[in-house]
Amino acid sequence: MIKSRPIKIHFLGAAGSVTGSKYLLDNDENKIMIDCGLFQGLKELRIKNWEYLPVKAEEIDAVLLTHGHLDHVGFLPRLVRMGFKGNILATAPTLDIARIILLDSARIQEEEAERANAEGYSKHNPAKALYTVDDALKAFEYFKGVPEGERLEILPGVTAKFQYNGHIVGATFIELKMSDKTLVFSGDVGRTKDALMKAPKKPTHADILFVESTYGDRMHPKDEAKKVLEETVIKTIEKGGSLYIPSFAVERTQTIMYLLWQLQKNKEFPDIPMIMDSPMGSEVLTVFLRYLDWHKLNEDQCIRMCQSFRIVTSYSETWEIIGNKEPKIVIAGSGMVTGGRILTYLQYALNKAENTVLLVGYQAEGTRGRKLLDGDPEVKIYGEWVSVKADIEQIEVLSSHADQSELLHWLAEMRTPPQRVFVTHGEPSAAEHFKDKLESTLGWKAEVPGLFDIVEV
Repeated sequence: MIKSRPIKIHFLGAAGSVTGSKYLLDNDENKIMIDCGLFQGLKELRIKNWEYLPVKAEEIDAVLLTHGHLDHVGFLPRLVRMGFKGNILATAPTLDIARIILLDSARIQEEEAERANAEGYSKHNPAKALYTVDDALKAFEYFKGVPEGERLEILPGVTAKFQYNGHIVGATFIELKMSDKTLVFSGDVGRTKDALMKAPKKPTHADILFVESTYGDRMHPKDEAKKVLEETVIKTIEKGGSLYIPSFAVERTQTIMYLLWQLQKNKEFPDIPMIMDSPMGSEVLTVFLRYLDWHKLNEDQCIRMCQSFRIVTSYSETWEIIGNKEPKIVIAGSGMVTGGRILTYLQYALNKAENTVLLVGYQAEGTRGRKLLDGDPEVKIYGEWVSVKADIEQIEVLSSHADQSELLHWLAEMRTPPQRVFVTHGEPSAAEHFKDKLESTLGWKAEVPGLFDIVEV
């Protein structure tokens, strides 16, 4: 009897951090990458985006994507530039989201490099974009859609099943069968009860499990998001200020829009302008309309929700809105305040005490959002320091990531303990805490891999 080939697992990202998700599987016959994300946040992580991978891109046979967020797809243009020529497989909505996010990321990098060169605030001369729009378009040539919930052969002797797991439109966990082993990659697990997304499906078996731990060390608050949002809006209006909401363009922006639409429709706060200023968020709204089976809203609700907002279409409108001093609610990207239109607003809004900045998602270490949350008295925007006098608030309950109890609930239907459990996609304390929780609650032996570790299974 021929013994099945062992699999070497290369942890190329989301190991010791929340960003840069990349796992490479190598059994000497096939090399498969699960997710291909960009590092964000801390500078020591971000500079790794410029480095070549410790594996040869041209030897990778396929890339499988759990979902379309930048920290799971943002390295694809670099991978293709390095020589990758295989299929990039994901559900149709994930590929649509990835196209939107990668083009936006490429444009932002080109614009920031151009601005840095014009204003001379970069240490690099000349400053360059990590990748360009042309690089992103080249990556799209390798995109190939797969159905949700069906097992398919992706390479000879290798099968995969992409299964709904909430989080955002198109998001899945991946069950991969390779070398007579079943490997399950959680991706980012969604909430059990979410305003827009359906409850995640659950895995029933895994020989090798890779599970995220973004919130592995805590529970989300039980506060009702709509009530907290209402109170924040009213408090800001009473001060005569405006509410600025840095938001992730995919799912979070749509959730905030939905909740604010419901509040305004029910006259829970005064009738003030509500603005959604995110080109990417606007494009994602079309994805919501295109894939109604992937979320809870029907077509009529999507349309009426959009009609309650001024959806900005040009940068000149952004400046017009900034010039209007009347109270308003502005939703703009990006969610961790790392780029996008929100930076232009905050240049002029952060130093005014009557304003409020409401953070509505996870803020990775090293991001401006994390600095605001930690109470830094000033932050740098476009090379200039801006004083922070506005109120900084956060609603954790809106997170699209499962908390500790929801992660355990997601694993509840596993028939037998996995042979190996790797706790990933979490800051070190969160990952270690969730590892301990798996061992004490389920009796599973778990481990927390480090960045660039190689493990054989």
